[in-house]
Amino acid sequence: MKGGSDEEGKGNDAGHRRCARGGAAGVDRLAVGQEADPVLVGAGDIASCKSTGDEATADLLAGIEGTVATFGDNAYEQGTSAEFSACYEPSWGRFKERTKPSVGNHEYYTEGASGYFEYFDEAAGDPQKGYYSYDLRSWHVVVLNSNCAAVGGCGAGSAQVQWLVDDLGAHSDQACTLAYFHHPRFSSSTRGNNSAMVPFWDVLYEAGAEVVLNGHAHHYERFAPQTPGGQADPEGGISQFVVGTGGKSLNSFGTVQANSEVRLADADGVIKLTLHPEGYDWQFVAVDGTVDGKTTDPGSGSCHNAPPKPTDRPGPPSVASTDPGTNATGVATTTNVTAFFSEEMRASSINGKTFKLFKKGSSTKIGAVVTYFPDDPATAEFDPRATLDPNSSLQSGVIYKAVVTTGAEDSVGNPLEQQYKWFFTVT
Repeated sequence: MKGGSDEEGKGNDAGHRRCARGGAAGVDRLAVGQEADPVLVGAGDIASCKSTGDEATADLLAGIEGTVATFGDNAYEQGTSAEFSACYEPSWGRFKERTKPSVGNHEYYTEGASGYFEYFDEAAGDPQKGYYSYDLRSWHVVVLNSNCAAVGGCGAGSAQVQWLVDDLGAHSDQACTLAYFHHPRFSSSTRGNNSAMVPFWDVLYEAGAEVVLNGHAHHYERFAPQTPGGQADPEGGISQFVVGTGGKSLNSFGTVQANSEVRLADADGVIKLTLHPEGYDWQFVAVDGTVDGKTTDPGSGSCHNAPPKPTDRPGPPSVASTDPGTNATGVATTTNVTAFFSEEMRASSINGKTFKLFKKGSSTKIGAVVTYFPDDPATAEFDPRATLDPNSSLQSGVIYKAVVTTGAEDSVGNPLEQQYKWFFTVT
């Protein structure tokens, strides 16, 4: 209950030693003298004095050894010192000594998130930054601050992103990389995707990171490995887990996003990651009224190398050709529109804002899904391309205008020198 003592928390934590389980049943047995692989367990959107959900998830933490991670919005409603003391401390505060926190937007409802930084002290990093990193054996773990306005922005040229580049470079000898921060890049919640996180993802993806953990949306959602632009990438993509199930409240889902594989909105809980030397196991442990909780969505993944460094061609990128071609006629109503580029492009820059379709003379954009496909080295032709797939059939007898804007960038950030547009007529 709220107001429990530190001694109670430590006692509960010590009294539930157990080996990590890889599924619903079975126990991993360790050889004599062998140390168990590290465990990272956590959630976001946690403690409120108006609910008991955080106490239920804290009881799950008591039975799971390892590093406790928080994914922001730790103490509601405003992250004040009083709320951390009265609401967070009696539940998740029992595990403060093994907690590596991240900061959420609710903490910044108090000036400078001072309640958060005062409560966690050095564990939260520099109060002017709120981002830091640490190692768990072969894994490098990065904690970022997704409250961009509070730390000078999250853009590609920001201090935080430059720090991230330098930090990952300094730890490139680590076999695996994991990052966590509050706001998700991808989400099927009613709040949708947060494109401000793309620069984080660009750097993490280029460094070969395996896992990103977030909160903010109050439910559990797991995405298949994907690129920063949302293209499936089973070999080199980042697996994202949204775990805003720390106990505050639960939210429903909205439009299901591409690559979303599992969605749960009916129980609070925590994610447990067992970090092996070259891979990881995950499971969502849901509150169900029992001591151990209910294991849901168990799985495993492997660590992978960073993608090959792109080779930039001299000068800015250009649209090399199109399909349909310029002034083409007799185009089918079911056609997709494709732009072929002179070089590899930054996938996250190819989207519905940079590749658009209009009826000639209209400023209303045609609804469509835009996907970037890098060059396939198995084919003879060099053909990095973007495809625009309209949401509905095109209209016969209509002239359409396709546009690729200067927001489209090559793999090292050079923009298209000028907007490219062409027309075609549907039969």
